[in-house]
Order: sequence, then C-alpha cells, then structure tokens
Amino acid sequence: MGKNETIMATTIEALIDSKKYSTLRDIFVTMQPADIAILFESIDESKLPLLFRLLPKELAAETFVEMDSDEQELLIRGFSDAELKDVVDELYVDDAVDIVEEMPANVVKRILRQADPDMRKMINEILNYPEDSAGSIMTTEYVSLRPDMTTEDAVKRIRRTGVDKETIYTCYITDNNRKLLGYITLKSLILAEDNTKISEIMGTDIISVTTTDDQEEVANTLSKYDLSAVPVVDMENRLVGIVTMDDAMDVIEEETTEDMEKMAAITPTDKPYLKMSVFEIWKARIPWLMLLMISATFTGMIISSFESALAKWVALTSFIPMLMDTGGNSGSQASVTVIRALSIGELALSDIFKVVWKEFRVSILCAVALAVVNFFKIQLVDVMLLGNEGITVPVTLVVCITLALTVICAKFVGCTLPLAAKKLGFDPAVMASPFITTIVDAISLLIYFEAATMMLGL
Repeated sequence: MGKNETIMATTIEALIDSKKYSTLRDIFVTMQPADIAILFESIDESKLPLLFRLLPKELAAETFVEMDSDEQELLIRGFSDAELKDVVDELYVDDAVDIVEEMPANVVKRILRQADPDMRKMINEILNYPEDSAGSIMTTEYVSLRPDMTTEDAVKRIRRTGVDKETIYTCYITDNNRKLLGYITLKSLILAEDNTKISEIMGTDIISVTTTDDQEEVANTLSKYDLSAVPVVDMENRLVGIVTMDDAMDVIEEETTEDMEKMAAITPTDKPYLKMSVFEIWKARIPWLMLLMISATFTGMIISSFESALAKWVALTSFIPMLMDTGGNSGSQASVTVIRALSIGELALSDIFKVVWKEFRVSILCAVALAVVNFFKIQLVDVMLLGNEGITVPVTLVVCITLALTVICAKFVGCTLPLAAKKLGFDPAVMASPFITTIVDAISLLIYFEAATMMLGL
C-alpha cells in the first residue's frame, strides 16, 4: 500500500470515529471504484458494512466487483435481502458470475434468490460452460439490431435498452433466429442518414469466437485485432454473448500469473499472496520441490560414478558448478522464449524445425563466445593469478569443450521440451527453468566426464 493510500486510510478511520458520514460520502463519490476497493482493504473489517452503505447504489455495485472475494463474502453475510438485491440488480451478468464462482454454496443461494429471474437464468447458463472457455467469461448483455431497421430506429433502441448493456459502442446484427449477420459501430449509426437501412452500412467481415474456445485464445483475438469486444456464437452461429476488453485483460493477467507460477515450479492459485496462509504457500511449493529434489538424484549418481576420476583430477571438481549453471541458464533462455511465443500465438507446433534450426545457430554463436572467454579466464585468473598448478591446458580444453557442447544441448532441450509439452496437451510453462535445469545438469555432467575420459585418459 502506497503512502497516499495510507494517509487516506488514516483520514477515513478518523472520519468514521468522528461520525462524519456525509463527508465520507462526499469523498467516496470523487473516487474510482478500484481505488475505493483498495482503500477498503486497509480498513478494519467491522467498519466495512458501514462504509459500503455510504456509497451511492451504482458506485457501490462497481466497487463491490473490484473487491476481494473474502471482503465480498463478509459484506454479503451482513447485507439484508433488500441491500443484496440492490447490489445484484446493478451488476453485469459476467461480474455476477465471477462473484458466484468465488462464493460458498450457502452464499450463492442467497445471491441467486435476490437476482431477478432473467439474471438468474443468464447466470446459470454461463456457469454451465466449461471452465476457462469463452462461454464462461462472456456477458449476455449486448445490443442486437435487425438488418431491416433504419439507423433512426437503431439509435432509439440503443437509447431505450443501452443503459443495461455492457457496451453500446459496437452493436451486432442478427436475424429472427439470432444468427449473427454483421456488426455496426455507434459512430457509423450517428453519422448515417436517419432513413438508411442497417443492412446497407453494417460490416460483414465478422471476427467471432465460439463458446468452447479457450479464454486465452479469446483474449489474444481481442488484442490481435484491436477490438473493444468480440461476439461469442454457438455451433450454429447464433449470437449468445460478447467478451469485452476488460474481461480479456483479466484473463491475460490471470494466465500470465499462472504461467509465471508454473515456470517457477509453484502450483497456481487464485489467492493473492498476502491472503494465503503459510500452510497454503507450503502446499503449493513442496510437491514440485520434492519432485525436483528426487530428479536431482540422477545428477548425484553421475558424480558418484566418477569419484575415482575426480580424485585423480581434483581441478575438474571446481568447474562443475559453472558448467551446470551455464547450461541451465542457456536452456532457460530458450525455453522462456519459446513458451512466451507459444502463449501469444507467435509459434505453432508445425514450426518446430524452424525453432530448432534457429536455436542451433544461436547456440553455436553462444558456445563459441563462452568457450573462448572461458579459456582466457581460466588461464589468466585460475592459473596465473591464483596459481592453481592442477589446471593444465588439457584440463582447460576439457572444460571449454564441455561448456560449448553443454550450451548447444541445453538450447536444444530448452526449445523442444515446451513444444513437446504442447503436443502432448500439457501447459508449455511447466517445462520451464526448474525442469530444464535438472535435465541439463545431468547432460552437462555426462558430457564433462566423457570429454575428460577421452582427453585426459581417466
């Protein structure tokens, strides 16, 4: 929480204690809902119901949407039926669905009881779509027009129904069976003559998604074509809803966070860090740590099998951490690049040979540069400055050759594993730094000891 927010929270607390409720209301109406929600996080929970009741109805609903699910549940439990109905009536359907998904069953029942029949029906319909699909994040509150309407009729319809819609800037043209025929912007409607038919000026190059499309693909579609909203159709091309840019931004943030957690070998969670208990954080991290610890046993087995060789050439031991770290870093660079390209649609599985060929050429350049610099570093620092007589030129060559081959192998592993995971139906983010590093560690040691055996006669 920033300095300004802390000062504001202190001010609010003081006004509550002084019972200056009209002043509090005047302050809140000048603030954005997201800022009020952040402010409420720092206020004592016992005072939240009082503060929330000071908000005007529309602002209250918008603030409620921005609040944390725990605080939402606290307020709902304290609401009277009339207060809960006022909030629910002001919510857009997609926001209501998001709230319902986060609440326990007894709270959900209360919310649905206070929703009007149409709202309840729409919520239940959206909840039936697969998780993380376009259908699960869409809203059914959109403006639909008929192709035989005049622009004057269309504008009248928007004025009459638009207040309850998520957006009015793009309207969709459907026939009597809700088949999607086209779209038109509010700008086009206002600039056209009053008696112009919608069918004459509507756009027919429709970009749409289906209810079962993955939500990340939907978000990428909005971003790619710079849309404020995208229509969602069923398998018969009937318009059933729209996904707006604000929903897409939430999806992008959620998916990016999930990818980052997977890439760090942490089980993804929807809870904010400060809201998670120590036990919950431990539970999210420990399975992966145990798996990686056990998989690292192979590295130990390789080193153990070459104990006698290391005893003969003790100098080789000091370079093991550098070789393993450089290999892991090289593999991680390639994997992160490929994972990101896959997530934003820049790469497809069919591009695997292009990726491998490009990463191979990159690995050659990296390998040569690192090997040359490492050779001079060993000779100048380890031999001349530190006076390590056990590091001979043959030992230096073994280290540099191993380093070069490790980088090449690491780049190959790093770029192919995410693509292989995608092919098998797994999230490519799983094949990130921890797994790549574990695999490359074993490869680097095998290369190291094989090169030492051949060149030093171990």
